[in-house]
Amino acid sequence: MRIGKHGLLDHLRLLAPLFGFIAAVWALRMVVFAAGAPRFSVELRVISVTVAGGLSVLLAVLMIHRRNFGGYASVVAAVFLLSCWEQVLISAAIIFTALTGIANVYTGPDLAFVPGMWRHAAGHLTFGIGFSAILGSAMACILFWMLRRADSHGTAGAHPHALGGKR
Repeated sequence: MRIGKHGLLDHLRLLAPLFGFIAAVWALRMVVFAAGAPRFSVELRVISVTVAGGLSVLLAVLMIHRRNFGGYASVVAAVFLLSCWEQVLISAAIIFTALTGIANVYTGPDLAFVPGMWRHAAGHLTFGIGFSAILGSAMACILFWMLRRADSHGTAGAHPHALGGKR
């Protein structure tokens, strides 16, 4: 399957460090909670998979642009893949609790908007992926457009005449 100029495996290779970053934040959040940090502590608010996912989208757009890896199709594919990974990790933690009864930072009555852990996990795999992919793609495409526009106007977006160019 081709996405823009590159295949799916090329996109996965490009995004591999970002998948690792999101997984590391997810694991760190689980460990900090297991070590006894309260669910809404400062530590757990700072260690956020959602923030890691957003930062990963930003970095993916920068990598795609700087490496001339592709266009808008590659940006949307990257956002979708990163959103899927983020929501799959969160759902895995919820399903783990549903199967074992061992609570983690992603479970609890204050975090489930629908009754039952299975529905909570399904919500992440459907609405979570859908909303984060749509909103993330919109923001990523705007950023990608701004980066391309800045490059087409010269260094740091400055107009060539402002840099002493000929008129």
